[in-house]
Amino acid sequence: MAGSRYQPVDMPGDAWRAPGIRQALRARDVAELLRLVQKETGASQARMAAAAGFGQGRFNEVFNKHRKVTSLEGLERIAAALAMPDDARVLFGLAPAHAGSLAGHAEISAVYATQAEAARDLREHAATAAAVDILAVRALGVVGLNDSLLRGPLLDGRETPAAVRVLLLDPDSPAVAVRAAETGESPEGFAAGIRLALARLAELEEHPLVQVRTAVYDALPVWRLMAFDSVMYLSAFSAAAEGHRSAMYRLTAAADGVLHAGMSRQFGDMWRRARHVSGKDQA
Repeated sequence: MAGSRYQPVDMPGDAWRAPGIRQALRARDVAELLRLVQKETGASQARMAAAAGFGQGRFNEVFNKHRKVTSLEGLERIAAALAMPDDARVLFGLAPAHAGSLAGHAEISAVYATQAEAARDLREHAATAAAVDILAVRALGVVGLNDSLLRGPLLDGRETPAAVRVLLLDPDSPAVAVRAAETGESPEGFAAGIRLALARLAELEEHPLVQVRTAVYDALPVWRLMAFDSVMYLSAFSAAAEGHRSAMYRLTAAADGVLHAGMSRQFGDMWRRARHVSGKDQA
């Protein structure tokens, strides 16, 4: 049909899970992504350019790595041209296409390709939040060290009280050896990093405005969570990626929303079952 060349390129669903395509999505390497899509589908450059609404010359420059696509509009055009599924869109640093339909507004209010892209927003929330929950493995880069992401905003210049709960992996858990193997570290060194974080967090017990309580869990790490009052940032650990390198959702509490409510409930349950190791109130 005449208009078919403007329709999205038909990519098999399984192809989006191929390691090369996942890597290109994470890196926002549009040229490599298009090359792999062409290999998978046989679509011509002209066909993909038409689907994305790009002129042939501009598209050729992108395809041959002479021009980068960096604008949100350009990335959205590429995603639409490839009928990119939501899990691929998230890796690509875009919001899921269906997010706005949840309860009439977006529960997923932003998507970041990595934690680094969200750093400014995370610090701003940490500086003003009254309640902070952190679920991590070691959290050295989050709150465990003087120059970590949230330690300064949480503690320095604060004018209002904050209650902080931190859940870390138990350094004595069998899961330490599993996660250490995934990251290429020795179990002893990995556990030592957790113990260092626990010691540094214990130093905060005398802070006049910030109440820090710390507990440890013994399950294999899956989710990485930072919640500030009603706003939550969620990423995941995998065998191939650290939590801070994975894509990150910003979730806001929404009527009938499932992600924010479900993860809040999971954190609460993990906190109740965890072994509490520091904080004046360990209940």
